[in-house]
This record gives sequence, C-alpha cells and structure tokens, in this order.
Amino acid sequence: MTILWLKSFHVSFMVAWFAGIFYLPRLFVNHAEATEDIVKDRLKGMEQRLLKFVTPFAVLTIALGVAIIFQYGSDWFAQARWLHIKITLVLVLIIYHAYCFKLVAMFQRDENKFSPRFFRIFNELPVLILFGVVILAYVKP
Repeated sequence: MTILWLKSFHVSFMVAWFAGIFYLPRLFVNHAEATEDIVKDRLKGMEQRLLKFVTPFAVLTIALGVAIIFQYGSDWFAQARWLHIKITLVLVLIIYHAYCFKLVAMFQRDENKFSPRFFRIFNELPVLILFGVVILAYVKP
C-alpha cells in the first residue's frame, strides 16, 4: 500500500512541476517581446515567484522517486533499464530547471540576449522530456 501512496504523490508533484516548467518559458517569450517597463517589471515578478513556487515540487518529485526506488529495492533497480533512461531524462530536466534560475536572474538585471524565438524553442524541451518519461514509466520498453 505504501508504494501506491508514494507513486500517487510522485505523479501529482511531477504534474505540478511540469505545469510550472511549461509556463515559465512562456513568460520568458512575453518578456523578450515586451517593450514597456511596467510590463517587464510585472513579468520579472511573475517569473521569480513562479520559479520559487515550482522548485519545491521538483524537490518533492525527486525525493518521492528515490523513495519508490528504495521501496522496490536494489535488485529491481539494477534490472529496470527503462528507469535508468528515465533518470537520465530527469537529470536533463533538473539542468533545464537550474538554467531557468539563470534566465530569471538575467531578466531581473535587464540583460536578456535571446530572442522570443529562442524561448519558444526552449519551451518545447520539457514537452519532449515529459513524453519520454511517461512512456518509460508506463510502457517500460
């Protein structure tokens, strides 16, 4: 029964994390397109608050994932090749998340050097990661 609770909360926190990771780059697009200082200032606050809000979801997602692995045990982990790929994708997402901190700081200093198009493309990476993670977790190819 414990494993089901862990999985339920793991998926719930993952959904919350991804919601923020999907929305934040959209704010970056709007910020890169903004010309008025009042709009830029509002976006700065939104970006900063959103990143601070979703970061605990990332931490909880990862912590629960580790707890699930411990529940299943080391033999299961060694044999679950799909999980090793999933963990690699999660590591890419963690790097992406960390890079968002750098981008938020860049916007805070009014030093954006990227185009709105860059941020539109940047926004697609977590979608691809999500597809991979879900397929690996449920299909286990």
